[in-house]
Amino acid sequence: QPDAGLTRDYSQSSLHRFKKPGSKNYLNIYPPSSTLHLSNIPPNITEEFLTNAFEQHGYIPKGFKFFPKDHKMALLQLNDVETAINALIEMHNFKLAENAHLRVSFSKSGI
Repeated sequence: QPDAGLTRDYSQSSLHRFKKPGSKNYLNIYPPSSTLHLSNIPPNITEEFLTNAFEQHGYIPKGFKFFPKDHKMALLQLNDVETAINALIEMHNFKLAENAHLRVSFSKSGI
């Protein structure tokens, strides 16, 4: 069945963050889950700021936890996998500061 032009192959895009086998990012690919891994968080960004950003886009977090040793990363729990997929699509590359954009991926573990 033809795709009616609705699908594209982005595997060779320069913006594809998992394109190089063996790279650090390539090793952090996990299947969709209801828990998102947030990274590239500047030190001045708070839990409240991040949860509010998701809420303003219609994603109500069920849980949130900064990594204990690295405030640049956090886990955000949403209601279900479908909600997490949509949140990842919308919130990845969200502008946190002048030179900082949020990186969002699926987490290997829950909160």
